[in-house]
Amino acid sequence: MNSLATYTRIGLDPDADTIRQQFATTHGWENQYRLIIQLGKLLPALPTEWQQEENRLKGCESQAWLKAEVGEGGNWHFACDSDARIVRGLIVIVLAALNHQTADAIQAFDMDAYFSELGLEKHLSPSRGNGLRAIVLAIRQQAV
Repeated sequence: MNSLATYTRIGLDPDADTIRQQFATTHGWENQYRLIIQLGKLLPALPTEWQQEENRLKGCESQAWLKAEVGEGGNWHFACDSDARIVRGLIVIVLAALNHQTADAIQAFDMDAYFSELGLEKHLSPSRGNGLRAIVLAIRQQAV
């Protein structure tokens, strides 16, 4: 398997601005929910050998895994996956903002404002919101 930088570039790799634009033009929570599910289909499946206990995310009710590495130039690359379709879409939204960024950029990104702008927090159940925060926390703990 190649590096995570190569692995995470498979398929469409949207950035935060693309995600913002998609949410801004998708009206109604049902349509936004469908958008999240569609985004999840962009996420490459995590290879089985990376779905190990040491890569398992804590604080997420669904099974979820995160693998991270820092590349040349100090940019961090993340591969993440879940067994839940909605969580896969939420992962794409998070990675759009944080993947392929420096540790400083990852730590400085205002994730609460991003989620608020997308309207996510008001529609997610408490457990999904906690899982979303667990994904962000795990990424930030890696990128130091």
